[in-house]
Amino acid sequence: MKLIFLGAPGAGKGTYSFRIKDEMNVAHISTGDLLRENVDHGEYGGMIKETMSEGKLFPDELMASLLLERLSKDDCSKGFILDGFPRTVRQAEILAEKGIEVDKVVQLDVNEETVLNRLSGRHTCTSCKKLYNVNTGMLPAQEGKCDDCGAELFQREDDKEDTIKKRLAVYHESTKPLIEFYEDKGKLIKHDSNREVTVVIPELIERLKE
Repeated sequence: MKLIFLGAPGAGKGTYSFRIKDEMNVAHISTGDLLRENVDHGEYGGMIKETMSEGKLFPDELMASLLLERLSKDDCSKGFILDGFPRTVRQAEILAEKGIEVDKVVQLDVNEETVLNRLSGRHTCTSCKKLYNVNTGMLPAQEGKCDDCGAELFQREDDKEDTIKKRLAVYHESTKPLIEFYEDKGKLIKHDSNREVTVVIPELIERLKE
C-alpha cells in the first residue's frame, strides 16, 4: 500500500507513521530525515541547513529528486508511507508525472495549541529516529535514552517555538491546497489527531484497511 500522511507540523505524521509501518508492512519515509541526512553528507547541505533553520519550504524539484531516489530502495517494493511529502501541489504533480500513484492520503487534523505542546516537548533518537515527548507522556524508560536502541535523544532545531510558528505559517500558505487536490481525486481520509496516540493509531489502522 502506498500512503501519504498530510498535516501541520506536530499533527503526528512521524509518530503514527513509525508505529503503523510494521502493521502495514511498508517503509516509512520521512523527508525531514532525508534532509537532515543530506545536511552533513549531501551536496546541498549548506542550503538545506539554512532553509530548515528558517522554517521554510525547499524547492519542489530538489525535494522530489531526494524523494524519488529514496523510493528506488528495496524496502519500498511493498509500499510506503510518505511523511512530509508532498508539501505543495507541484510536488504532488511530480509524483503523478513519475507514475507513482498513491492509494490513500490521510489528513491529520490538529489545532495550533496541540501543535505547540507536542513539538516543544518532542525528542528524537539520534540513531533509530524513534520519537518521544515529555509533554504528552511518551517518555523513555531511562531519561535521555532510546528504549529500542539505547542511543541518545535530542531536540531538533526546528522544534523550537519560534521555528514552529514559522513552519505553521508556511503550512497554511503552501500545503493546505493539497487537501483539495487529493479530495478531488477521492483519496483523502480526514482523521482527528488532537487526541491521544493510543486512541488515534488503532482507529487509523482500521480505516486504512477498509
